[in-house]
Amino acid sequence: MRTVVSKIIGVVLVMLLLLAILLSTFSFLTGLGKNEGGLMGLRHVFLREEGNYTVSAPHRKLLVRSMAMEEPNRIGEKCTKADIVISQGPTAPLANGIPTYTVQIMNMCATGCDISRIHLSCGWFSSARLIDPKIFKRLRYNDCLVNDGKPLVTGRTLTFEYANTFSYPLAGFWSNAYCPEALLVSFSPLGLMDFFGDG
Repeated sequence: MRTVVSKIIGVVLVMLLLLAILLSTFSFLTGLGKNEGGLMGLRHVFLREEGNYTVSAPHRKLLVRSMAMEEPNRIGEKCTKADIVISQGPTAPLANGIPTYTVQIMNMCATGCDISRIHLSCGWFSSARLIDPKIFKRLRYNDCLVNDGKPLVTGRTLTFEYANTFSYPLAGFWSNAYCPEALLVSFSPLGLMDFFGDG
């Protein structure tokens, strides 16, 4: 009788463990719980205003980046174009059925440089949902300005939502990094030109 009860308890514990693993994997993949604890215990603070919000989180670049990812060539350990990380994904559609997408633009510079005048290649970007132009706006074809050109502090994330029948591919093509030593770094669309000098 004892062995049957022991086996039942063992099976129940294994099932609970598998359920916990399944739930945590599901919440990680769907982004649930990012307000509470986030990835690896990181806490995120959301400042939201009509579909646009910023996220403040402790800097954990080494925990988040893939080990297989090649690190950019750093001159004097300064920020590079690779330190601006852009991610986007689908969110719930508008009431009229237009798909929506959430975009996150992160400054992942490990050396503490604030990156300003961030421009993204964005095609003919437009949105059925109003986006605060101080957070993201299209200046002309294939040129969108982030954070009104103001510095994006290291470890910070700007987030906004847009609505369109398809998602726009967004990629960084130009920015300035302001480091403690006042080093200025400019980036071209193809990453062919890097200018270094006093800023």
